[in-house]
Amino acid sequence: MNTPIKRRSLALVLAAGLGLTATACGSADDSETGAGGKVAITVNGQPPKTQPFERKIFDEDVAAFEKSHPNIDIQPREGFMDPKTFASKLAGGQLEDVFYVYLTDPANLIARHQAADITDYVKDVPYADDVQPALRKIFTDDKGRVYGLPTANYSMGLLYNRKLFTQAGLNPDQPPATWDDVRAAAKKITALGHNTVGFAEYSKNNQGGWHFTTWMYAMGGDIAKKDGSSWKADFDNDTGREVAETLHAMRWDDNTMGSKQLLVIEDVQRMMGAGQLGMYLAAPDNIPVLVNQFKGDYADYGLAPMPGGNGTLIGGEGYMVNPKATPAKIKAGLQWIQWKYLNPDRMDANLKRYADQGQPIGLPASPAADIWTGDVRAKQESLKEKYATVPVGNYQSFVDGLGDLDQKIEPPNAQQIYAALDNVMQGVLTNRDADINQLLADAAGKADTALAQAK
Repeated sequence: MNTPIKRRSLALVLAAGLGLTATACGSADDSETGAGGKVAITVNGQPPKTQPFERKIFDEDVAAFEKSHPNIDIQPREGFMDPKTFASKLAGGQLEDVFYVYLTDPANLIARHQAADITDYVKDVPYADDVQPALRKIFTDDKGRVYGLPTANYSMGLLYNRKLFTQAGLNPDQPPATWDDVRAAAKKITALGHNTVGFAEYSKNNQGGWHFTTWMYAMGGDIAKKDGSSWKADFDNDTGREVAETLHAMRWDDNTMGSKQLLVIEDVQRMMGAGQLGMYLAAPDNIPVLVNQFKGDYADYGLAPMPGGNGTLIGGEGYMVNPKATPAKIKAGLQWIQWKYLNPDRMDANLKRYADQGQPIGLPASPAADIWTGDVRAKQESLKEKYATVPVGNYQSFVDGLGDLDQKIEPPNAQQIYAALDNVMQGVLTNRDADINQLLADAAGKADTALAQAK
């Protein structure tokens, strides 16, 4: 489920901004430059003033970029891509030259010709080929044409309380590897008493559907599949029933999920921060939240790959270019994207900058853990360990296991599908006599309606 401010803040802290040489994408055509020979481009993604640290970093980077690229004028804009206003901004000439997208956005934007084809320019972007092919493919059409660049990525895993694991006689360095292991660990943790809950799950505000999707991927299933040129729901099946039945059993047979249900992310984070929860599904960006907002301790938390060894849900972001942009603006935009987000040459200095300002370094989060391949990834992991301010060993199993999982993005029209799947999560977690087949069938019907609008 995309939460842009949280995800981008995490990417800033953990990736620590990356960069580009001054001449990497070529210089702007003289015929397309503005006053003073500069190419002016608008870019969104500037953090709001309510996030002073992230805003400061962004503005410093704009100034540094302009100093090293004197032919480019960056005009930053707060905010991100809003699907509700995107089309009207594009039609009215208000869309930024370089704009943020979730990983679920590019397919529709490409199909609707709402992003510039950058194929002839991206070949000159250093390190672009070092980004994971699966992520680059998200910005590529079926003819191999490229329309954007991924800049950050996150993966879901099993977040657990190492302190409670130890108290329950479990080895915190050997987290659960299967769902049977999760159930067994949850029973031991719940048995500790004192309002301790072994496992918790969301079920409201589309968050339940988001996590049901994560469960489906982890058990080797899907949420939606392409049927010819259209999409269909793909969870009213044996895998969907297995997910629902497992959750129902943990809630009612094992009694390891507590009696309080209809939870959202803040409820679960509060429980974990208070030391009353053993496990829940989460991305790495939850860990700083537990520490900073709910008075947790980095030493108490571990992160493991999704149980089962099948798959996990990934999300993230990237940038695309306005389809009306001139060649000069495309070149300038790509220089900004890479200098700001995708240059290993700036890793060391930026990680040191973040470490010096007390930011968490060493969490297994994107893009450091996910977006890069080969030597670039190895370099970043080494630097993260060098500047680590958190116990990196607590997350090693997550890092080691991620590459073995099928990493899948969110389904088309995800929020509408998540709303339908909330009903499944609520049904199995609040009703001992829930009719799982009916819950899945009803949700699939609503999901099919939502998917009919997808391309």
